[in-house]
Parts: sequence; structure tokens; C-alpha cells
Amino acid sequence: MIIFSALGFALLGYISGALPFAVWVTRLITGADVRDSGSGHATTTNTIRRAGFGPGVAVLLLDLAKGFLPTYLALKYSPATFIVPVTAAFVIIGHCWPVFAQFRGGMGLASAGGCLLAVSLLAFLTAAAILIVLTLAIRHSARASVFTGIAVAPVLWLMSQRGIEFWVAVAVGLVIAYRFLIDWNRQYRELWLDRKNRIVLK
Repeated sequence: MIIFSALGFALLGYISGALPFAVWVTRLITGADVRDSGSGHATTTNTIRRAGFGPGVAVLLLDLAKGFLPTYLALKYSPATFIVPVTAAFVIIGHCWPVFAQFRGGMGLASAGGCLLAVSLLAFLTAAAILIVLTLAIRHSARASVFTGIAVAPVLWLMSQRGIEFWVAVAVGLVIAYRFLIDWNRQYRELWLDRKNRIVLK
């Protein structure tokens, strides 16, 4: 019974994560594929580049929600604690490699934030603070995101946050760290925007 429940919640997490809102919203507004320019990923920042600030905010909120909802449902209704981080991990896997968008998705930060928010506001705020500090210090958002994915769980442990929020941080953090390795050598201008191509926000 627990195995079937775990598989069901993992599938729910993947399907929710695989909803490519950046692709859909940008295509609806501009007719273009958000992945055809900028970073080449289906992300909030790339949506802002292609479609404008408002659509980018909409994508951010939708990506947060698709991480929050399945994780919250697993937290409330799954019969075993381990199912919650499994669900969260599959949300990020779905976001990064979505079946509904030729397995070319985003990077998972917003959805990971939604997963953390579902289990702990403190964990969410801690992860956001670590990401901001590392991005400002390193001035390379991909590398900062790799280190954030690795660091969030240990920091929560040191803060005595050792419950389900710790395991969700482990699960989503590992996927985030792996995903951002593909941009490890990417060039940036002004933190996350490209140096090579001057971007004019619409």
C-alpha cells in the first residue's frame, strides 16, 4: 500500500512539475518559444526577457504553486514521511525534464521554493537568503545555485531544523545542484543576465 502511494505521489509530483508554464505563457503572448534565446531554458528570467515583467511574475507564481501543491498534499495525506521528499524531488525532476515540453524545461529554483514553503516557511526563507547571499558574493548565479542546493540542508541541520524540512531540502537540493552544473561555465552580465547579448526587457 505504501509503495503504491509513493508511486502515486511521485507521479503527481512529476506531472505537476512538468507543466511548462514558461513555455506556455511566452508562446501565448509572443508566439515564440522561450527556450530559443537567452539562457535557452524555460525559466522566469527567460520569460521576462521574451515576454516582459508581468508574464515573468505570473510564471514565477505558477512555478511556486506547482511545487507547493503536490508537496503539501503529500505532507497532509501520504501514509509515510519519506513520500514527502520523494514527491518534492519528482516535482523538480518534472520541471527540469518535462514530458510536456520535449524534456527541455527550466532550472527548478521556483518550484523548489514552493516545495520548501509547503513544509516550512523558515526553510523557504533560509534557502532564499542563502541563494541571494551566494549570488551577490560569487556574482555567478548558476554556481551560486549549485552551492545553494548543496548548502541548504546542512544549514537547516545546524539551525536544528531536522524534520521533514531537512529531507525535502536534501531531495530538491541535490536535483537543483545537478541541474545547474550545465551552466557552470556560462558567462553572465549583472548577475544572471547574459554578457554576450544585450537584453532589452519589453
